[in-house]
Amino acid sequence: MIPLDMATYMSQLVLATYIVSGLLFILALAGLSQHETAKRGNAFGVVGMTLALIATIASIITGQGTWITYALLVGAMAIGAGIGIVKALRVEMTGMPELVAQLHSFVGLAAVLVGFNSFFEHPEGGGNGHLVEVYLGVFIGAITFTGSIIAWGKLSGKVKSNPLMLPGRNWLNLAIVVICIGLAFWFVLKGATTSGGIIPLVIMTVLALVIGLHLVSAIGGADMPVVVSMLNSYSGWAAAFAGFMLGVPVLIVTGSLVGSSGAILSYIMCRAMNRSFISVILGGFGQGTAGAVEEVTGEVKEAKPDRVAEMLTEASSVIIVPGYGMAVAQAQGPVADMTQRLRDAGIEVRFAIHPVAGRLPGHMNVLLAEAHVPYDIVLEMDEINDDFKNTDVVLVIGANDVVNPDAMNPGSPISGMPVLHVWDAKNVVIFKRSMSSGYAGVANPLFFYDNSWMCFGDAKVSVQAILAAMPVTAAA
Repeated sequence: MIPLDMATYMSQLVLATYIVSGLLFILALAGLSQHETAKRGNAFGVVGMTLALIATIASIITGQGTWITYALLVGAMAIGAGIGIVKALRVEMTGMPELVAQLHSFVGLAAVLVGFNSFFEHPEGGGNGHLVEVYLGVFIGAITFTGSIIAWGKLSGKVKSNPLMLPGRNWLNLAIVVICIGLAFWFVLKGATTSGGIIPLVIMTVLALVIGLHLVSAIGGADMPVVVSMLNSYSGWAAAFAGFMLGVPVLIVTGSLVGSSGAILSYIMCRAMNRSFISVILGGFGQGTAGAVEEVTGEVKEAKPDRVAEMLTEASSVIIVPGYGMAVAQAQGPVADMTQRLRDAGIEVRFAIHPVAGRLPGHMNVLLAEAHVPYDIVLEMDEINDDFKNTDVVLVIGANDVVNPDAMNPGSPISGMPVLHVWDAKNVVIFKRSMSSGYAGVANPLFFYDNSWMCFGDAKVSVQAILAAMPVTAAA
């Protein structure tokens, strides 16, 4: 038994550690806002989470726990750490979006389990405020759980990326939300007894699981990066409510930071894509049926790697547009080598990054940073879109929807989505394995433009062949 004075001292020490952890999490977010400070931000986050974990363990040890409590704690940590280490060692950058979606689902499930446990443990304690915390925590957690599973399925290709358009889907969503609000009043009124309160809680949980499935299923592949960010926000709020239920301040702070930052990022991305933020988070609420996908035909011109190398060495300005295909082929290393070769020859090279390039916000930026591409030549869409008309060669490496001129067509499923105007350049070379459509399932007429060339094959192999065909030193 720990003496009272020692217990008080440990309690204050744990609280102080939580405060330090919260400050480190804030510094982590600030660091992640810029490329140059991203590694430092990650370090702050790791240290903050380590301190929070140690403080939480210390608070349990100094409590009234038994050996069973400690055994469960150690066992859970060992299992979680083992899974995390294996995932971290095996996952490729191409698999990061799916991994993030999986982690979001775990947070959602944890919030649901914590909510039910908190209700069973204190069904008559805490008053109405506690019951509201339980209800909202379970509601948000259930939506996050099933929504993240569907997002993982779409990102990994196990679920079709096309949106699920059920008849009257908007009214269905609205009806479920109204029912959940009614169940909330029932739960608060009957929550003083476990037998009475469990019924509305279980019904709401089932309905929330359905909402999560339907909301994300109704969102098309082109909007999936926004969905990942949105689910990140949901998981943060779920964690915050779990913190309220458990009485862990650092979990409340961390969840609030993640929830608010994820919501802000989702809003920024929706604005960049000319999408309605409310529409996306509600699974396309208020959107009409998109126009039918039209088949695009025409004559395709193919450019072999040696021809592309010739075009590059004769150019004075080059813009590279990376996409998910570059990540799949792991071509960022050869692309960085090609960039350096061209810059050494006096050729201006820049990268154009679309807000939703890849399957995760910042996906392409991380890949290029890993390949040691200078930050100052990696530009966002708004910074570089007007420069394509003054560019000799554009290399589109594994991107599709973000360079699709069909977005300018009011009848297109991606109508209104801002895209990179690569077709304004003198020559456009598109690196693809085939003529297949992009993740949004929309055919790309850019392939048939007079100034477009197709370079078929694996992006990494193609870029390596281009490097081999380029002179070591070209005339500036």
